Amino acid sequence: MVNKNHNLNIIFKFGIIYGSIMRIGLTTTVPVEPIFAGNHIPTDLNNIFITSENPEYYVEKAEVDGFPYNSCSWIKGLYSVALNKGFDAVIGVVRGDCSNTESLLDFLSFKGIKVIPFSFPYDKSRKKLEDEIKRFIELLESNEDNMKNTIDIVDKARRLAWIIDELTLKDLVSGLENHYYLVNTSDFFGDISVYIKKAENFIKEANNRNKIEYNLRIGYIGVPPIFTDIYNFLEKNGVHVVFNEVQRQFSMPFPEKDWIDKYLEYTYPYTVQDRLRDIKNEIGKRKIEGIIHYVQSFCHRQIIDYIIKDSIDIPVLTIEGNRPGVLDERTKIRIESFIDMLL
Repeated sequence: MVNKNHNLNIIFKFGIIYGSIMRIGLTTTVPVEPIFAGNHIPTDLNNIFITSENPEYYVEKAEVDGFPYNSCSWIKGLYSVALNKGFDAVIGVVRGDCSNTESLLDFLSFKGIKVIPFSFPYDKSRKKLEDEIKRFIELLESNEDNMKNTIDIVDKARRLAWIIDELTLKDLVSGLENHYYLVNTSDFFGDISVYIKKAENFIKEANNRNKIEYNLRIGYIGVPPIFTDIYNFLEKNGVHVVFNEVQRQFSMPFPEKDWIDKYLEYTYPYTVQDRLRDIKNEIGKRKIEGIIHYVQSFCHRQIIDYIIKDSIDIPVLTIEGNRPGVLDERTKIRIESFIDMLL
């Protein structure tokens, strides 16, 4: 445990008042157990941004405030949502996610928002990750008794997400539904009991369905799309999306690991080789016939697209999105041509 003076330094640095319940915005998936165990309410800013009635508004607002036009629209959306929705603090992953997050936190801090950085260790050192989580636990006042109980509850919710993923393989759950329940394991709607109830009801309903009819089994890899209609478009073209790579990783699908080791097995914050091992395994398991690799404009992860294409033995189509909204006609034509090639 850190000493009292170090605790005071943390409070001073981040402006957090111990003992208060905070609404905490997340820039991506982080260890949620300490947040819930501290009785705080996590909210993934990405989900608010992309599901809002007018996500373009948030992008434009950030540009008015000084964000460059040729920068990531997700980062702009996160910034504007954090300012507009009254969060007490924002947790940003400054190592293991977006290269722009550190600047985002600087901008939010400049605007008066309390910020908390979190880092996944590049070398996957368990000691470094334990130290980072320990700091997290102390900062959020997550006592030991609360942690034990919360770890069990979070594990229960994740197991429901894994069941939904398995039902996708069995052709009972669509790619969009799979995306929805997996991507929301980043914050569990801010209330794990709500997530559990909703997922349990959905599983019961899905088990009583007829199987989905389709012509092609596709995998989706890369960050969740900024396009709002891509899953519907694929389904209308006879495609069943049976794998959502990063969304599935958000659910920490590693039942044999303890709760800290799950965040070491979690592939997204680490190297492309970690991701490729997972992707290749799921291609075989899910009988995937082609891959759509989504990349975000102005994102550093575009650089590894070549490595992914050169390492996967089935056809890969790379599509790029910039601002939120529906698929543009050019991207639709490219997807349709890809589907025709595979059929």
